[in-house]
Amino acid sequence: MSDQRFQILSMIIYLLAMITIGLWAYRKNSSVDDYILGGRQLHPAVAALSAGASDMSGWLLMGLPGALYANGLVESWIAIGLTVGAWLNWKFVAPRLRSYTEVSNNSITVPSFLDSRLRDSSHALRILSGFVILFFFTFYVSSGMVAGGTFFEAAFGFNYLTGMLLVAGVTILYTLLGGFLAVSLTDLVQGIMMLLALVMVPVIGLIVVGGPQQALQSAELVNPDLQSLTGGNGLPFTGIVAIISALAWGLGYFGQPHIIVRFMALRKPSEATSARRIGIGWMVLSILGAMGTALVGVAYAQQSGESILENPEQVFIYMGQVLFHPFIAGFMLAAILAAIMSTISSQLLVSSSALVEDIYSVFFHKAVSEKRGVLLSRLAVVTISVIAALLAISPSDTILQLVAFAWAGFGGAFGPIIILSLFWRKLTTSGALSGMLTGTVTVVLWSNLSGGIFDLYEIVPGFLVNLIVSVVISLFTYKPHKIIDAEFDAAAELAHDWSANHEVISRVRATASDDSYNHRSTRG
Repeated sequence: MSDQRFQILSMIIYLLAMITIGLWAYRKNSSVDDYILGGRQLHPAVAALSAGASDMSGWLLMGLPGALYANGLVESWIAIGLTVGAWLNWKFVAPRLRSYTEVSNNSITVPSFLDSRLRDSSHALRILSGFVILFFFTFYVSSGMVAGGTFFEAAFGFNYLTGMLLVAGVTILYTLLGGFLAVSLTDLVQGIMMLLALVMVPVIGLIVVGGPQQALQSAELVNPDLQSLTGGNGLPFTGIVAIISALAWGLGYFGQPHIIVRFMALRKPSEATSARRIGIGWMVLSILGAMGTALVGVAYAQQSGESILENPEQVFIYMGQVLFHPFIAGFMLAAILAAIMSTISSQLLVSSSALVEDIYSVFFHKAVSEKRGVLLSRLAVVTISVIAALLAISPSDTILQLVAFAWAGFGGAFGPIIILSLFWRKLTTSGALSGMLTGTVTVVLWSNLSGGIFDLYEIVPGFLVNLIVSVVISLFTYKPHKIIDAEFDAAAELAHDWSANHEVISRVRATASDDSYNHRSTRG
């Protein structure tokens, strides 16, 4: 059997496993809550690896090793910023969001939570949030499909369109069938695959090149500034802006709907602690593995007399094929595909929930039964997938820029609102709506400017403008609200002690029983 046939066999096994998980999860979805949030029964390990896998995408196995391979540790600032941001997100946002979303009308999406938390009778904030999610994620999903097509084209010589449709088809199938549970379980498998691949390549690679010391010596012959966090150029203004921009990626975590929805699906708030330890442990080991892959790649090239790869982002693929039997190398390639597919599936699910729960149900005032809600959610997955696939047919040259733009868009639109809604009782609908609008507009405008301070990553001004506007407008429009205050206090209490959850939630809902607002009144 040829090397490529071994690798294709590995890929087929992986793809069939993903479809099997989707078929198994199909029977577990009897309600919209099950399909969109898994009935809030997610194990912390599944939540942690699902959040990590859906977050990192192909960047972890291709983008980061490629950047480090080409330029050294100066490219590690994004990884540092992301790790710090992820830790803070799990530490502070996860337990409070888990408790608050159940306390406040059992909200199952980010927009519905904001709508309920602020008692927005106009539902303007919920509708705006839904459109923001739908807009950014349609392009985000499209970029993932493009990455999948490009992957098959580079790894196996497939036609781009064939590869793109294969990735899109399998991902859509298991997401369509199994919903949140299938996405989370496939993410678990994909996260394990990614970690094993990123550990095995540098470990075996270090043995082949003669150990860590020899690897560093060989790599420094190619790039003397390999270990420099400043690229050996000191820190001029442009360097400082670049480092701040890289670290600022961590701000995006607080507003990424496909990540924080995992917090909402935990069984109880206290499990965020173990999920954080698992998730950050996975993240640190994976990033170190990506760094190690780049190091052994440069060292191997130097020792073998081969030239540096024309496309540095293929260093993981190259080392996997060099170091392992073709069948094992096939699973290394499948790990890259896993990273791409885990992100697409998570984004598809959040997009479908935004379309059905936060736009269709509210905007058109249609009562939606549980059975019909699941059907509409599946139709939404297909609709968004078709639009994303059409956009992906002619691949853009700016996919990475689109990903960065979407990350900044979510961070600038949702990040400050999520934090304030959880930890500041005086946030108002007017404040949140104004902050979300100005934050989003700032990101869009800033991204189209360049030179000097405008080279700063657009998430920084977007996040800050949103935060300032939200606070200022809220201070002018705040009025004490008995139900909002009761829910705020209950959420804070239950985030630390879930033992009395039924009693506390029942008390809060009894307090809210006379409230004319009900954010889920559009569902039958």
